[in-house]
Amino acid sequence: MLQLLRGKKSDLIVKIALVLITIGFSFFGIESYFIANIDTSVAKVGDTKVTQEEFRDRFNQYRQRMLQMMGAAADPSFLDRPEVKQQVLDQLVDEKVLLAANDKLGVQVTPESIRKEILGIPAFQSEGKFDADQYKMLLASQGMSPAGFEQRVREDLGVRELPQQVGSTVLITSDEVDAYLRLKDQRRDFRYVKLDKPAPKSTDVADADIDAYYKAHTADFMVPERVSLDYIELEGSKLEVNLTPDDSVLKERYEKEKARYVTNEQRLASHILIKVGGKGGPDDQKQALAKAEDIEKQLKDGKKFDELAKQSSDDLGSKNQGGDLGWLDKGTTDEAFETALFALQKGEVSAPILTSEGYHVIDLRDIRPGKTRSFDEVKPELAKQYADSEKERVYAEKAGKLTDLTYQDPSSLEPAAKELGLKVEKTALFARTGGEGIAGNPAVAKAAFSDGVLVQNNNSDPIEIGPNHVVVVRIAEHKPSTPIPLDAVKDAVRGKILAERVSKEAKERADALFAELGKGQTLDQLAGTDKLKVEDQKGIGRDAANVDSMLVKSVFAMPRPAQGKPGSQLVDLGGDGYALVQLDAVTDGDPSTLDAKTKDAARNTLAQSIGAVVSREFIAALRKDTKIQKNVSRLEE
Repeated sequence: MLQLLRGKKSDLIVKIALVLITIGFSFFGIESYFIANIDTSVAKVGDTKVTQEEFRDRFNQYRQRMLQMMGAAADPSFLDRPEVKQQVLDQLVDEKVLLAANDKLGVQVTPESIRKEILGIPAFQSEGKFDADQYKMLLASQGMSPAGFEQRVREDLGVRELPQQVGSTVLITSDEVDAYLRLKDQRRDFRYVKLDKPAPKSTDVADADIDAYYKAHTADFMVPERVSLDYIELEGSKLEVNLTPDDSVLKERYEKEKARYVTNEQRLASHILIKVGGKGGPDDQKQALAKAEDIEKQLKDGKKFDELAKQSSDDLGSKNQGGDLGWLDKGTTDEAFETALFALQKGEVSAPILTSEGYHVIDLRDIRPGKTRSFDEVKPELAKQYADSEKERVYAEKAGKLTDLTYQDPSSLEPAAKELGLKVEKTALFARTGGEGIAGNPAVAKAAFSDGVLVQNNNSDPIEIGPNHVVVVRIAEHKPSTPIPLDAVKDAVRGKILAERVSKEAKERADALFAELGKGQTLDQLAGTDKLKVEDQKGIGRDAANVDSMLVKSVFAMPRPAQGKPGSQLVDLGGDGYALVQLDAVTDGDPSTLDAKTKDAARNTLAQSIGAVVSREFIAALRKDTKIQKNVSRLEE
């Protein structure tokens, strides 16, 4: 409309359009066009919204993680299914529900727990210890500030806090541990006869049968629909880019990003933490303070700090290291702790300091002054960053032009190829399952057979087939699916008919023998009649590696046999093979023969498993008490 108004201001059509617009404003109120607040969220949890941007960020993170896990053979289209997107949305909804419950119940994430979480992340460590410079550098490379990252950690810990607390309430009794171990270590004695796939009774197949089968199953004997594609490919690694900037360019970047090369003053500290016990009342506070003051006195009397920390500190994370906290920046600890730490002189020990964690006695072991790295020091880093960003810039610019040009003329790739200096290439014919070259990429194969490309004969959207690597495709040739003549597949049809006969014969034989076993025939009698071999297995566990896994799974699914009366089962082993099974005895594991360490491990396994179930039930209960609205249709926007 705006284009029309700019181009034809004096045209009668424009005047009519303006009248219609004016009438629209008069009916609905012009202010609504400017102040309307349209809700575009994908979900609403209580009073909190899950925005489209928040969902897209989380889904993209999930998508990248799954593609890395699945490797080169991954099919990205699998992750674009509606049920996968809803799964990611449900996870976000659960998080919002838990954060709301934290607020309602007064659950808080302490600065100390955030600090511990960050200090324990391996990516931020150098030689096994937290490195503040590396921390800042990695965050900056991801476009994040320490404050922003700490907020993410706070939310992540907040989401975990309640489920962990609920799960930790699970109590596992000794009787439950013993029952678990009896089942886990259970052994079963059974015998079985394996019924291998039989040979066909006859290999004769009448031509009439072949003709009838072919007509009934024509869809199984088709030349698949195939296409070949014209395509243009843009690959960042092959672009010509000037990667040797002048010093003036690097110096300008250095001045703009100088804050990244400033190292703040850091302090090497140890501490002894005395937590406030009981309910945290005045008497509990006094008791904790008295203990902290006694520690301060012992230190003044010459007691070694690291020895006292190992004996008395309540901080499990640093206790075994003699209270060592490593090098600390401003802004990474509790405010009261930080104020005391940065007021000390090197070698001094503080009086007890009260924080939300309890009372701290702090030992300042060393000071690392802040400094700014010079241009010459960081020049190699700047040059690498320039090269990387320049490659990204040139690629992004060309990728943007590629998108615009292929959209402007969706009926041809030639204009875009000419403008960008690219070559229109062509694939061989391939089916929906893919082909060679770019056609081996699942996203390309999916686009090739999409409605827009195959039916409407348009250029595809740009398809990302790797980092900084896209293609745009269009149909060059299309060959519909056609039946393969009967003469060409006659042997294959005969083979299918014979295979179905064998499958039917195998099932009928297995059912008949199992019926005889149920009528009182023994396994040995059946085996003797049919010249079969009875296999005997004693003391087989659930994880047996030398017995067919399908057989073991089926045997352990059978009920415990009555005294003196073996149980029986017909087991499908796959591939038209079956087994007649006789379960003779079940021997439970004996927990009394196991040591305390094994029982403790079993207790932990049970606690974790049941705790996870309880946590899921807790979240489900929270969801039930929360008003949740999901706008699933917006997941595709």
